[in-house]
Amino acid sequence: MACVSSAADARPRTSRLPRTARRAQLLEVARGVFVEQGYHAASMDEIAERAGVSKPVLYQHFPGKLDLYLALLSTSCDEIIEGVRTALASTTDNPRRVQATIELWYDYVADQGQSFRLVFESDLTNDPEVRELVDRVISESASAIAEVIREDTGLSEAAAQLLAVSLVGMGHVGARNWLSAQSTLTRDEAVGLVSSLAWRGIGGFPNPHRTPSTEGEE
Repeated sequence: MACVSSAADARPRTSRLPRTARRAQLLEVARGVFVEQGYHAASMDEIAERAGVSKPVLYQHFPGKLDLYLALLSTSCDEIIEGVRTALASTTDNPRRVQATIELWYDYVADQGQSFRLVFESDLTNDPEVRELVDRVISESASAIAEVIREDTGLSEAAAQLLAVSLVGMGHVGARNWLSAQSTLTRDEAVGLVSSLAWRGIGGFPNPHRTPSTEGEE
């Protein structure tokens, strides 16, 4: 009997990590499990096993599965929103600013598809806390874009917000379709097409700061 190892003893363990590093590791492992299986089919047992920790360790960081999911979703939402703000701040040239913002969505889909699916294809969107986080991605991304539109065009807050929400939809819905449909277009081709479409629309609004040399650029 002494020679028989239990399943728990056989489970590989990771080395001890500082609390913040362990939390980050658990979130990364959970991301993969939730994306693969969805919220309802995922189990804390499997997340703990993949992370190489005991369930008590997992529960020390996240009291329950929903707490873990919300923490992961919040992190993913923050990444997207910060990416939009970074894209907007990357240049003061508006055609390039539009392209940088569209690129953000396609890069996020292509390079971090798991996070993107977690946010926009969650099987738990009927939960109020989850819905609030997903809606925050759209609203805060649009608010950042609307601020730029207001400053450059003098449009009302309501008009700028509507245009901004439409641009966000063009970015993330188009990027999701490009990925899910396995388009024959390359990432650069897709970004170029959508950026041109977006700029032809938003570039038509008056901009008192636009110089003649940039008028009509795409």
